Amino acid sequence: MKGSVANAPTEVRVLAQAEADVPPGDRWLSTREAAVLRDMRFEARRRDWRLGRWTAKAAVRAWLRMEGVADVREVEILAAPDGAPEAFLSGVTAGVTLSISHRAGHALAAVGPPGLALGCDLEAVEPRSPAFVRDYFTEAERAAVESAPADARAALANLLWAAKEAALKARRTGLREDTRSVEVEAPAAPPGGEWTPITVRQAAGGRALFGWWSYADHWVRAVITDQPTPPPHDPAAAG
Repeated sequence: MKGSVANAPTEVRVLAQAEADVPPGDRWLSTREAAVLRDMRFEARRRDWRLGRWTAKAAVRAWLRMEGVADVREVEILAAPDGAPEAFLSGVTAGVTLSISHRAGHALAAVGPPGLALGCDLEAVEPRSPAFVRDYFTEAERAAVESAPADARAALANLLWAAKEAALKARRTGLREDTRSVEVEAPAAPPGGEWTPITVRQAAGGRALFGWWSYADHWVRAVITDQPTPPPHDPAAAG
């Protein structure tokens, strides 16, 4: 059964999952997905990959309004040549844009309409060393972190990092590109649990990217696109 995309043109939907949400076994993987998993040697990598794929499948199925369809294998999540995830439905492109992030047993997937440049990132708030900030942040970003109150520094550093990773995913380059090639406009104070708008610019003065981020329960989430969108549709935030 094929679903239909009935969402607003610029809407982005997000879904968060944890390892406990992933079904046991691998029968929910397609033949091609199972072949990818078999080639992975390290158990930690296998767990992360399964979690990311399950989260992405669930997010795509929700976007396509396929929640009542029993065979999860009908939706496949495969890597494009540049490494970005792409969704297929019964072997044909699903007509969506997709981004995945996972960290410490948690995952986030963002889904949007075709043609939208989209990236998401999920980070646990943890200390970032001065060397990390110096090596990966622009001068303005470093100044923002260094001038922040000591008790807010880790949150701000991780907010900036999440937005940078999401922006590079939206550009389909990921960490192959210098993280200083994009610059995040640091907020005066970290956002709360609600989605808060954010702007990311190319450090050399290129056009802006747009997006949203949130910070709650020691976790940071960022969603970046190449055009303005409403706040992400987030079932967790909706209660």
